[in-house]
Amino acid sequence: MTSQVSSPTEQADGAVLGDQSEAAGTKDVRRLNRVIIRFAGDSGDGMQLTGDRFTSETASFGNDVSTLPNFPAEIRAPAGTLPGVSSFQLHFADHDILTPGDAPNVLVAMNPAALRANVGDLPRGAEIIVDADEFTKRALAKVGYQASPLEDGSLDGYQLHPVPLTTLTVEALKEFGLSRKEAERSKNMFALGLLSWMYHRPTEGTEEFLTAKFAKKPDLAAANIAAFRAGWNFGETTEDFAVSYEIAPAAAAFPPGVYRNVSGNLALSYGLIAASRRSGLPLYLGSYPITPASDVLHELSRHKNFGVRTFQAEDEIAGIGAALGAAFGGSLAVTTTSGPGVALKSETIGLAVSLELPLLIVDVQRGGPSTGLPTKTEQADLLQAMFGRNGEAPVPVVAPATPSDCFDAALEAARIALAYRTPVFLLSDGYLANGSEPWRIPDPEELPDLRVEFAHRPNHTLDDGAEAFWPYKRDPETLARPWAIPGTPGLEHRIGGIEKQDGTGDISYDPANHDLMVRTRQAKIDGIQVADVAVDDPGAADGDGARLLVLGWGSTYGPITAAVRRLRAAGEPIAQAHLRSLNPFPRNLGEILRRYDKVIVPEMNMGQLAMLIRARYLVDVRSCTQVNGMPFKAETLAAALRETRDAS
Repeated sequence: MTSQVSSPTEQADGAVLGDQSEAAGTKDVRRLNRVIIRFAGDSGDGMQLTGDRFTSETASFGNDVSTLPNFPAEIRAPAGTLPGVSSFQLHFADHDILTPGDAPNVLVAMNPAALRANVGDLPRGAEIIVDADEFTKRALAKVGYQASPLEDGSLDGYQLHPVPLTTLTVEALKEFGLSRKEAERSKNMFALGLLSWMYHRPTEGTEEFLTAKFAKKPDLAAANIAAFRAGWNFGETTEDFAVSYEIAPAAAAFPPGVYRNVSGNLALSYGLIAASRRSGLPLYLGSYPITPASDVLHELSRHKNFGVRTFQAEDEIAGIGAALGAAFGGSLAVTTTSGPGVALKSETIGLAVSLELPLLIVDVQRGGPSTGLPTKTEQADLLQAMFGRNGEAPVPVVAPATPSDCFDAALEAARIALAYRTPVFLLSDGYLANGSEPWRIPDPEELPDLRVEFAHRPNHTLDDGAEAFWPYKRDPETLARPWAIPGTPGLEHRIGGIEKQDGTGDISYDPANHDLMVRTRQAKIDGIQVADVAVDDPGAADGDGARLLVLGWGSTYGPITAAVRRLRAAGEPIAQAHLRSLNPFPRNLGEILRRYDKVIVPEMNMGQLAMLIRARYLVDVRSCTQVNGMPFKAETLAAALRETRDAS
């Protein structure tokens, strides 16, 4: 039997349960409105694949979903150790959600290290499913357990399910003639089957995925499918799991349309392809692999049928150099990287500013400095994007707010680059890149028209009446210079990093001309048309607006919005605004900031946007910062907002 509960907004971390009912000969089914699950194990246990498959089935079922993959930087970290733990957290619900959740309701721990690394994040009463076979004396000692937590009472506050996952998996795969080691590799599929039974997830998609993944090794495909089914059947028959759960589709959370689950990097890749199609220009990616941006290179390399050309360069400098050359040749040019790569690309970015050619620089930010935290998230490249070049070299900066928003941000960055003939930074980060959520596939006609017109004839009449091509004669509205494809008869011109004469493009060392060119390049960026920032202040229409504004940018959107919802649910008035364009700022930003007594800026850095806002608008912005390699938790952020609000 099933019981129904109402669907609250995102205010608490725990799942909301309906009433339990008993029926003779059947297991009880409870209806929840949301659940947070974390899969954790060694980096070789397949936790990312397990979480990804559960997410895909959950999205296809119609739930709203948000994910947080978390894995070590090493390809194969030491087995059974705390640094080697890999986890995948997903939050799914029957209503609109914004974050992967603060604390898991369910932890699936494949070994003692996974338990020890994650148990501190669990609320009391959470369910813990462990592979009991892995809790050997040696494995326990490796992570500092003096006694088994499965037996010493330390987990009495939780619903503990010790399941011999390894033994059950090996037993289920006896007929396939696999070695024990080979059979053990399928225990993640057994766990996935068990969780799929617990939460009534579809199974067909996972079985089709396994069949396709191991198409060249059908025996392995059959073994993994058998392990998956065995996990499902174990949940159905064992007495240890007396309850399963239902989470209805989030029908009211989504406008009508066709949806699919996307990560930020996938959405960004699709956005770049869409920009190429809408501009009529071939897409060229010059890139060097770097975490967490490499997936964009991988994805775009699959789409040669859309005229996409990808070049995996020998280093970061060669990658952006090739991309800038492609821009000169008339392509929609892109280079992808992370913070360390931006430092190496900075000279060529300055060259692109001087050449005034369209170029997209995608920076998927990670923890720094230097190599830093390759697989952890941060927002600490904002000032580098703004000022990390020699001389006065202004570059527009665009930042997506959610994984699916990476698609729209890519289109916006392309619009600016093409219309204003300038390099543009797109600042994503590891949280957005690897996280996923449902995305409504847009109708192509909804997308902006990005077509450009190349120069094809002389554009200036000399004093003697002769026609000439001036490569730096500007559009009076955008200040963009003409884009002339090499080889166009009569439009031969010189390019390079040495300062150019306004209009003619000849080399010039004249002080007055340099002053003019520097100010013109800055004026071009300042004049870019971007959307006004919108403010969410429910009481403002009635003249009873909030006195506190929370201003964010980039991936802090989800945690900020979740925290604001919690405060409003407690009766506390609070306004919220979020920036996509960080250079230039929206024209109405200054007026909005002056409406509020206090402005708080949460950032995953030491206060970089707050510094820019203070300098530009002379507003006493207060910072709320976090630099631990993880996204903000909604409850932690809500508490910090209260504390900052109440401070004198």
